Amino acid sequence: MTLEELKKLISKDETKNIELKKSTGELREGMHTACAFLNSDGGVLVFGVTPSLSIVGQIVSESTRRDIAQALAGIEPAVTPVIEYVDIPDKDNHQVIVLRFNPWVYGNDPYTFHGRPYYRLESVTKAMPRDMFDARIRINMPHKYSWEMRVAEGYSIKDLDVSTIRGVVRLGVEEKRIPVGSLNESIKVILKKWNLLDGDNLRNAAVFLFSKRFSYDYEIRMARFRGTDKNYFIDNQQAHGNFFELLDAGMSFFFKHLSLSGEIKGFKREEHLDVPATALREALINALCHRDYDIHQCSIGIAIYDDRIEIESPGLLPRELTPKTIKRSHKSYPRNEIVATVLYQITYLEKWGSGIKRIMDACKAEGSPQPFWSEEGGYTVVTFPLARLNGRNVTQNEPQNGPQSGSQNGSQNTISQREVLIEKLINENASISVSSLMEHLNAGRNTIKRDLKKIGYVWEGASKNGHWKRLNVTQNEPQNGPQSGSQNGSQNTISQREVLIEKLINENASISVSSLMEHLNAGRNTIKRDLKKIGYVWEGASKNGHWVKKEPKSTDS
Repeated sequence: MTLEELKKLISKDETKNIELKKSTGELREGMHTACAFLNSDGGVLVFGVTPSLSIVGQIVSESTRRDIAQALAGIEPAVTPVIEYVDIPDKDNHQVIVLRFNPWVYGNDPYTFHGRPYYRLESVTKAMPRDMFDARIRINMPHKYSWEMRVAEGYSIKDLDVSTIRGVVRLGVEEKRIPVGSLNESIKVILKKWNLLDGDNLRNAAVFLFSKRFSYDYEIRMARFRGTDKNYFIDNQQAHGNFFELLDAGMSFFFKHLSLSGEIKGFKREEHLDVPATALREALINALCHRDYDIHQCSIGIAIYDDRIEIESPGLLPRELTPKTIKRSHKSYPRNEIVATVLYQITYLEKWGSGIKRIMDACKAEGSPQPFWSEEGGYTVVTFPLARLNGRNVTQNEPQNGPQSGSQNGSQNTISQREVLIEKLINENASISVSSLMEHLNAGRNTIKRDLKKIGYVWEGASKNGHWKRLNVTQNEPQNGPQSGSQNGSQNTISQREVLIEKLINENASISVSSLMEHLNAGRNTIKRDLKKIGYVWEGASKNGHWVKKEPKSTDS
């Protein structure tokens, strides 16, 4: 390193990756920082620069070099940094000492100095918290410290569902993934072969897979929301149990709230959900198998909205994958390897990272929109956009009822499914690029730009450092107002509120006006006026009747 390179290096003062010391008189404090660099993103430790950024250097003797070597020996595991000595031209025999440390590699042991670990938080060196240290130890020695390997306290083989174990072994035998001889083996032998026992004690993986005892440790939350947010829900459930019970509960919830349609192909009738059941099942199995069970007081969640389905699982994606790269061909990185191995042998899971491709292929085969993955608040979320829900089309590019005759602006007043997803992605990342939106939504640049303009988003700031800002856009009135010369211009455009009224009546034909008022936050006269406008009349007794749609009379003179 030259003196000019050194001046450029220290010009930014101390940062997360640079620490400046006046001399090796601060060698011990410097080693705390060296340890912190090794446990973080790496960095450069410099001796011979004052806090005011003056380059003073120091005389470097054999004793100085020996002191540095002895100090470095206090770091474990052993480390060999790159050490450079930079001459100062106007100071005879004075040099600046520069030590470079590599970043921590995921899966490696955490580093300690004299038995204590440190890490870097911005430009500050701090003692590493115990939970962070323990987490890194578990990562480094998963076969010893992982959740699935730990003994399940208070459980025995008597707490396992033997009939389930026998049943899944039979499945594995039929698919030739388990030897035929396993059909006659004892439960204890089977569990040992699956590495579900620690001596005679059950591991957590065994309890999660096969326990018949009730436990709050393994839970799935399920909700059907009205609309596209969590303000109102139609159904809200929780289920507890082992892997198979949770999978059954989740799939039953899907079948309860998604429409089942059928078509005749040849001599067979094929049944289809609004999203392919095989894709939902694969995604739910992945969530159950790969969630981070060390994160307590969290659970897997299923959320069904009017425009999408979300399955969220505690824990982020493996470091080797991102929400963008997960759709590409990739290797398998199971968080819970024992659970994944058992599920593979009993045919519930495939190896080699093929699950994501099967989900996407299933959606493509049935013409469903492609799902996408994201990371939100410590959860991994897979989102399935809906093309249809309960037998009705979910708008992709046009409003659900189409433009009404006589109105050129009808399509301006209904937000499409893609536009809702654009809003969701921008809310998660206000600086998301148009290219990223194109990739997430599988749409062209002009389409994305048109949708952004329609829902009122404009870019503010530089191309790389800016963000999206939303301008106010009127939702319930035609943006250009009634056309001149037409007193009934507003009659020809269906408002967002009227679309929601139709949706609520389709879900419950006996819904009361009071309930419509509550759902839509509108007055009685407003609701009645909208009902009359879109042609709904009440038939039958006040308590036992229902809404019937009749074609509204034409207002043309």
